[in-house]
Amino acid sequence: MPKVAFKSIRQPKLSDVIQKELESLILDGILSPGQQLPPERELAKQFDVSRPSVREAIQRLEAKGLLTRRQGGGTFVNEQLSSNLSDPLLNLLSSRADTQRDLLETRHALEGISAYFAALRGTKEDFKRISQCHQAMNTSLKSEDLNDEASAIMGFLMAIAEASHNVVLLHIVKSLSPLLEKNVLQNLKLLAEREDAMQKLNEHRAMIVQAIISGEPEKASEMSHTHLAFIDETLSDLTQEQGRRARSLRRIQQNNQ
Repeated sequence: MPKVAFKSIRQPKLSDVIQKELESLILDGILSPGQQLPPERELAKQFDVSRPSVREAIQRLEAKGLLTRRQGGGTFVNEQLSSNLSDPLLNLLSSRADTQRDLLETRHALEGISAYFAALRGTKEDFKRISQCHQAMNTSLKSEDLNDEASAIMGFLMAIAEASHNVVLLHIVKSLSPLLEKNVLQNLKLLAEREDAMQKLNEHRAMIVQAIISGEPEKASEMSHTHLAFIDETLSDLTQEQGRRARSLRRIQQNNQ
């Protein structure tokens, strides 16, 4: 009988298993930048391992720059993971009027593909969260607080990105979220002048949600693009209208002199 060469089976170190689990939670967006981890004792209890194994895993993640420790304050997911763009650059981009259309074009790419894959891969739990965020967004409209509304819209967009189950896409959206939310707010300040436009946008969002929940990726993507194209067109009309008003005002002032 020929001799069979068996490979040795190595039991992975517990600290390696814990490290990989924490990395997965960070990558999947379950542990967010700035979020505090439970104390070592609690983590050891949840993982059903010894505290030294947890401590070793945390030390490795610290060395990787994924976690940070605060003296006497616990362990946190590194806040720097939330953005690859520095705050000064974000402020510079958001302050330039000519970048707003660039942002809308970028949103076409991000939101269109997010809606597509959310409809294709989303779970019942994802759909429930999207519906809840959609309802929260509708509630914020009644408050007439544009800041709250912009925040609710960003939460809605983030829920769709999470439902795409594409971690690269999710982290791109997260990294750009401060810039995107400012864009949403600036757009709302202009669009609020037209009640009919705001009503149309609400209808678009409802159709996006319906397409996602119904599992229609092509329609979800199409409605997302229709929604953003309408925003772009309406903003363009408003800008032209403001220009005409400014010219009329200058003529009136000139004639009164």
